[in-house]
Parts: sequence; C-alpha cells; structure tokens
Amino acid sequence: MHNGLRMIALKKDGFDPIAYLSTAGPGRRIVRHKNKQAIFVQGALADSVSYLQSGRAKLSVVSKRGKEATVTLLAPGDFIGEEALTGKPEARQATASATTPCVTMKIDKHEMSRVLREEHAFSDFFVRFMLERSIRTQADLVDQLFNSSEKRLARMLLLMADYGKPGEPEALIPYVTQETLAEMIGTTRSRVSVALHLNPGFLHADRFYST
Repeated sequence: MHNGLRMIALKKDGFDPIAYLSTAGPGRRIVRHKNKQAIFVQGALADSVSYLQSGRAKLSVVSKRGKEATVTLLAPGDFIGEEALTGKPEARQATASATTPCVTMKIDKHEMSRVLREEHAFSDFFVRFMLERSIRTQADLVDQLFNSSEKRLARMLLLMADYGKPGEPEALIPYVTQETLAEMIGTTRSRVSVALHLNPGFLHADRFYST
C-alpha cells in the first residue's frame, strides 16, 4: 500500500505510475533485500533511482572519522537515490540499507530520465513526492531548532507510524534502536530511553530496544 500523496497518481494518456513502479520492464527491475542489506552504498556511482515498494529502510552517512549517523527512515512509496538524475556522474552521498526485509524497484537513471520526460503522469507523481519530501525536510529543521528532545521524539514516532496520513496509522511500527532515534533527533540515547519510559503517550516503549 502506498501512503499519503503517493497514493494519488493521475492517469494521463493511459499511463499509470503505480503500475509502472510495480512491474519490471526495460531499464527497471524488482530487487528483494534482506534485513540490513545495502540498497546502495556511500561513495558508489549514482547510476539508478530506487522506489521502495514494501518494507522499511534507512539512509545513513559515515564521516571521514568513521562516525555513522542515521539521516532518515524510509517507508513504502519513497524514492531513494535521486542524485542519479543530476545529469553528470555523481557519487552516492549516503548509504541506503534495509531495516526489514524489503522490495525495491531499481530504475536505471537513463530510463528514469526518459519516463520523467515523456510521461506527464509520472513526472506529476514524482514532483508530488519531491514536494512532500521538501516540506518534511523543512519541518525537520524547524523541529530540530526549536523543539525539545521529547517533542522531537514524539514527532518522530508519529511520523514512523504514518500518523496524519490518509488511512489508519500503523498499529505496529518496525523495530528501531534507541541509538538510531537519538541520532535522528539530535540527542543522547539515555535521554531517549528516559523519555520512552516516562511518557506513556509515546506508543509502547517495549517496541524499542537499545544497543
């Protein structure tokens, strides 16, 4: 099931973006990933765009000093690796890896450029996604600058449960470590642990485990 605006795919001239992203064809193939398996790695050539059909994944970066940090969590309906569309050879800026078994549609950058250029329904669909992601990124920045770590944690958990999007929020969200949550909201793991156990409204603390 595709969430939010990504469920709204206008058909023009008989082209269905959802059908295109669900079936293999020239320049695109379905790839199945095991838990913790990389979809692509930081520093590799950006030669394709992936679309997450099912499961969950994350984007993470490693600094020159070897410190790893999680940038964002990914849900079904997300595109990954749009840097491949810049028109010149680019290296991946982050690593995308599965956090549950997941399925992606891997689209060669030339095929992705073609379908964006030739199929208006698909370009509309992709622009909706990019606008939604841009709004989310701005909201993340405001949240990081002005809200307490407890409020940032609450917002992150609601986003993970797809709260506020069309349809019912997820009853269960994928396991994620307290360390990963701390990285994403800019605080310490100990503060996340305390917040989860002192605030019953933060879903169920026993869904999260520490490392």
